[in-house]
Amino acid sequence: MNISKTLFASIALSVSMTTFAQTELNIKARNVVAISENLVTAGQPTAESLAGLSKLGFKAVINLAPPTAPDAVANEAQIVSDQGMSFVNIPVQWTNPTEADFLSFVEAMKRFQGQKVLVHCQANMRASAMTFLYRVIVAKENPALAYETVLKVWAPKDQWKELINSQLQKANIAFEIK
Repeated sequence: MNISKTLFASIALSVSMTTFAQTELNIKARNVVAISENLVTAGQPTAESLAGLSKLGFKAVINLAPPTAPDAVANEAQIVSDQGMSFVNIPVQWTNPTEADFLSFVEAMKRFQGQKVLVHCQANMRASAMTFLYRVIVAKENPALAYETVLKVWAPKDQWKELINSQLQKANIAFEIK
């Protein structure tokens, strides 16, 4: 009986996530990845997509790209706040991501815990890496499973690989990206 309930719950979640992912992929942005019903990562959404986020149930947007990024939406904060949503910009420098950036991201994610959040940057590289670290270090998710969502977008190297591995090591998590 427990196996049947577990199997049913697993199938229901799978169907739910498939439907959710299909809905969220309508966000016009590069590399949209639905992590869960409350967490989506992506590259820079268009102004039109940003303007429709509240209709999709989003409550917050965390942008990890500097506002001077070439494809940034100049009035993104206003578009988001006009919908009654929260907006946070943590301008992570691509060539120098830091532990302080990650800690700022953790603080922002904790503020929006239980709410539907879009985390984005230019191409979903910063966003997928920081979200992975949050999921593993703070939410205690399985690193191998959480890393699969990063690999949907890219394979971190150089400064990003160094940041990820150093934060995992500092948190005593036995997982390393190669």
